[in-house]
Amino acid sequence: MITLYHCDAARSFRPLWMLEEMGLPYELKMLPFPPRVFAKEYLALNPLGTIPFMVDGETKMTESSGICHYLGVKYGPTPLMVGPEDPAYGAFLNWMYFSDATLTFPQTLVLRYTQLEPEERRNPQVATDYAKWFLGRLRAVEAATANTEALCAGRFTAADIVIGYALRLAGSVGLAKDFGPNVAAYWARLQQRDGFKRAVAAEQKAGVAQNVAPRVRA
Repeated sequence: MITLYHCDAARSFRPLWMLEEMGLPYELKMLPFPPRVFAKEYLALNPLGTIPFMVDGETKMTESSGICHYLGVKYGPTPLMVGPEDPAYGAFLNWMYFSDATLTFPQTLVLRYTQLEPEERRNPQVATDYAKWFLGRLRAVEAATANTEALCAGRFTAADIVIGYALRLAGSVGLAKDFGPNVAAYWARLQQRDGFKRAVAAEQKAGVAQNVAPRVRA
């Protein structure tokens, strides 16, 4: 049984969404955010104290987009993956890495310096600078979704899951209002997927069952 450690609306939503899209059985363990502060016992499992943390037998992983790739390859075949024989393979991999390294990273600094730090350490200038960074990089998604429903390969793939989470996070940190029209329409489409809806419902249900309150969002 796959076990996924997850915080409400955190990066671990990527593998949660992937699990739901693939219909794989899993156990979802909810933690307060950030767990390294509010669930010290979690450090014994994941010394980084970060989310996600996935356990699948002897396999243990902490990188959200990497977990999605792992699930798609190990438990495929699935149309969510794009193979090396496909002309879109390079674009697929680029989006998979772009999702966290380029899109999520600047948002974490916005989140930190607007919501997580104590009042005296919050820094509007840092938040503004990294918000601009995120929105500048988001131009790639705006261009890619101008004339297509999905990012690559002519269909919904894991690339849309990992990029889609970055758009969800943008809503949590107050940046969704600045989406371009293509990104806004693309994000609206993603939220209509049954897999996305099941992942949100699973997150909410597990939070209630395990008595872990959702994170306060902007």
